[in-house]
Amino acid sequence: MDNLKPYILSYYDAEIVNKISNKYGMENMEALRRFWNSETYSMLTDDSLEMWDFSPIGIFDMWENEQITGTPQTSLYLRRD
Repeated sequence: MDNLKPYILSYYDAEIVNKISNKYGMENMEALRRFWNSETYSMLTDDSLEMWDFSPIGIFDMWENEQITGTPQTSLYLRRD
């Protein structure tokens, strides 16, 4: 995974930043800063969580839920209800 990780993160960065910018009208750099400073991004970069199994839509949903509620665990992609 170590050899693939930069490519995987680059892919997620581009996809999520695009979604944040389009939905919230943010500049790309601001969207990237907010994503990188999120708990969602910390979870994505934690190899033990294997978050790369989620689509960019799922990761975006986690990030968006984190912005609204303070935690990505409120996302439908992580809840078990």
